[in-house]
Amino acid sequence: MWSKPPIKAIILAGRCDFGRCPVAAGLPEALWPVAGKTVIERLLISLADQGIKRATICSSGDGSLPAESIQADSRLEVKFLDEPLPVGTAGCIRNAADGETDALFLVLPAAIISPPKIDVLLEAHRDGGSDLTIMLNPPYVWRINPGQENGQLTASGIYVCNPAILQHIPKEGYFDIKEGLIPEMLRCGKSVHAAVLPHHAGNFRDWREYLNAISNYLENTPNLDVDLKLLRLPDQQKVWAAASSKIDKDARIYGPTVIIDGAIISKGAVIIGPTILGRNITIGENSIVVNSVIWDGAKVGPDCELQRCVIDYSAVVGGGTIIQEKAIPFKLEGMLEGLAGSAVKIAKNQANKLEHTLQPHLDKINKRLPDWAPLNKKNVLTFVAAGLVLVAFLWSYWAGIMDLWTTWQRSDEYSSGLLVPFLTVYILWSRRHEIAQCHIRPCVWGLFAFIGAQVFRLFGLFFMYGSAERLSIVISIAALVLLLFGWQLFRKVSTVLLFLCLMLPWPNRVQAAVALPLQRWSTSSAVFCLETMGYEVTPEGNVIHIGQASVAVAEACNGLRMVTAFFVISGLVVLLVRRTWWEKLAVLVSSLPIALLCNTIRLTATALAFTVISGEQWEKIFHDFGGYAMMPLALAAVVGEFWVLSKLTTVPTKQEAIIITRQKTG
Repeated sequence: MWSKPPIKAIILAGRCDFGRCPVAAGLPEALWPVAGKTVIERLLISLADQGIKRATICSSGDGSLPAESIQADSRLEVKFLDEPLPVGTAGCIRNAADGETDALFLVLPAAIISPPKIDVLLEAHRDGGSDLTIMLNPPYVWRINPGQENGQLTASGIYVCNPAILQHIPKEGYFDIKEGLIPEMLRCGKSVHAAVLPHHAGNFRDWREYLNAISNYLENTPNLDVDLKLLRLPDQQKVWAAASSKIDKDARIYGPTVIIDGAIISKGAVIIGPTILGRNITIGENSIVVNSVIWDGAKVGPDCELQRCVIDYSAVVGGGTIIQEKAIPFKLEGMLEGLAGSAVKIAKNQANKLEHTLQPHLDKINKRLPDWAPLNKKNVLTFVAAGLVLVAFLWSYWAGIMDLWTTWQRSDEYSSGLLVPFLTVYILWSRRHEIAQCHIRPCVWGLFAFIGAQVFRLFGLFFMYGSAERLSIVISIAALVLLLFGWQLFRKVSTVLLFLCLMLPWPNRVQAAVALPLQRWSTSSAVFCLETMGYEVTPEGNVIHIGQASVAVAEACNGLRMVTAFFVISGLVVLLVRRTWWEKLAVLVSSLPIALLCNTIRLTATALAFTVISGEQWEKIFHDFGGYAMMPLALAAVVGEFWVLSKLTTVPTKQEAIIITRQKTG
C-alpha cells in the first residue's frame, strides 16, 4: 500500500520580463490580481487548504518584490529563495531542496490561476511509478461554445518529483528540467511519466494567456472563491458584485463578470464577460468592455471600447478610445506633457544665465591650460552634455556592467577583460594631442546608431541572449561618441572603440564550440613536445601519463584564457606603436598561434615539473603561476615580431652617384 510521504512545494516565480510585456515589465506575473488577490497568494491559500506545510518561492533577481508583496497564509511556512544568476528550473529544485531527501517535491509555477487538487497529482504520480511525473493541461473547453476545444495538450509547468532526481542535477550552475534533467534521467535508464490534469491549471506567461486563464476560470467554475454577492440577473447571467460597488440602473452587464469593492459603472456602459473589474475603477458613460481585466484604480473614459485588454493599476484610458487585444500600462503622460513646456522655458533661461556667468572664468582658465586643451562655450556645453549622457548611460546599463564585473571576477578565461577599460583610457590619454585637434560637430547619424543599438539590446533581452546585450554596450558607446563629437573624432578613436570589444566574454555557443577542440589540441601538442624531448608518454583522453605522474588537461587548461589575454596584449601594443596597417594586422593575426604555442610550452613544463615535484601545494603553485609566466614570453614574441617586420621592410638608403671627371690641362 502506497503511503503519502511528506510534501514540499517549490514555486517557480521566474525572473523579470525585461520589457516584452508592458504590464509585466512593472509587475511580475506572480503578483497579477485575480478577483482581489494575487495569483501567488491564491496558490498559497490553496496549498494550505490541502494540508501543505512548507513552500519555497524561487525567483531570479527580483525576489525582494514577492517577499514584500505576498501575505503568506499563517498555516504555511514560506521561504523565499532569490537567485541573482539564472539557475534553471531544475537548479531551483536543487537549491530549494537544500539537501532534503525524504520529501516529495511538488513543483508549481507561481503564475497559475486554477491549481489542481494535490491528491490528484499524487495519485497520477503513484500510478506512473516514475521518479518524475509531468502534468499536462487538457484542451481548453469554453462554456460559451460547448464542445469547442483548442485541441492541444499543453505544459502546465507542474511536476511531481521523488528526491532521487537530485542525483541527476549538477551541484551548481544552470540546469533546466525539460532540456537538462529529463534527457539526463532517460540516458541513465530512468523513466519519466506524463499525466493529464482533469482541468486546465490556468498557468500563463503573458497577458494573452492571462486573459485566457481568467476566461476559463470564470466560465467553468460554478462557485467562485470570492466574498462577493451573486446578483440575480435575467438569462442566468452570473455577475458577482461587491456591496460597495455603484452600478447605474441603465448599465448592462452580461456575465460571467466580477465587480470588486468601490467600482463605478456609469450610465449606458456595457460589460460583457468573462470580465473582472478591480477595486475603485471607473467605467465612463456609454463605454463597452468585453472580455477584459481592469486592475484597481484604473479609469476608463466615456464612449470607449475595450475588447480583450488588460488595464494596469491606476492606468487611464482617455474618452473615445477604441482598443483591441492590448495590455495598457500605467503612464504619467498627461502630467509630463503639462510640465514639458515649462521645463523647456526654464532650461533655456538658465542656459543663457550660465553662459554669461561662465565665459569670463573660461577666459582665465584658458590662459593656464596647455595649447591642446582650449576651453570655450561650445566645448564646455558639449562636455557637460557628454557628462549627463554618461550618467544616464551608466544608470541604464548598470545591471549589464555589474554582470560583466562578475564575469571578470569569476572566470579565468575573461579576467583580462577587467584591464580593457583602463587600458582604453590610457590609449586615449596618449592620443590627447591628436584628439584635441578634432572639431566637435555633433552628428545626427549617431542618434540612429544609438537607436539601432537599443533595438539590438532589446533583441538580446527578448531572446535571452546575454552576449547581444553586452555587445550593445560597446555599440552604444560608439554611437554616443558619434552623436556628441562627430565623424572626425569618431574616426580618430574608432580603433580604440573596437578595442573595447575585447572586454566582452564570448557567446556561450562560440565558447562551447571552441573549448573542446582547444582542449584536444593542448593535449596533443603537449604530448608531441614531450615525445620529441625523448620522454615516454601515454595519452589517455585528456590525461597525460608521463613516468609515475599523471597530468590532466582540464577544460580550464585549453588555452582560451591565454587567447583572450594575448588578444588584449596584442591590441594594446598595436594601438600604441606607429607602424603600417598591414604590420599591425599581422601582429593581431599572430596572437592566436602565439597564445597556443605559449599554452603548449606551459603544459609541457607543467608535465615535466610534476615528474620531480611532489605535494599538492607545490603542484598547485606551479600550475597556477605557470600561466602568469607566459605573459612576458608572449609580449617578447610580439616585440620580436615587430623587430623582424622592421628588418624585412626597411628600405635601403639611397646613395648619390659620385662622378669623377678628368680635368684638361693646358
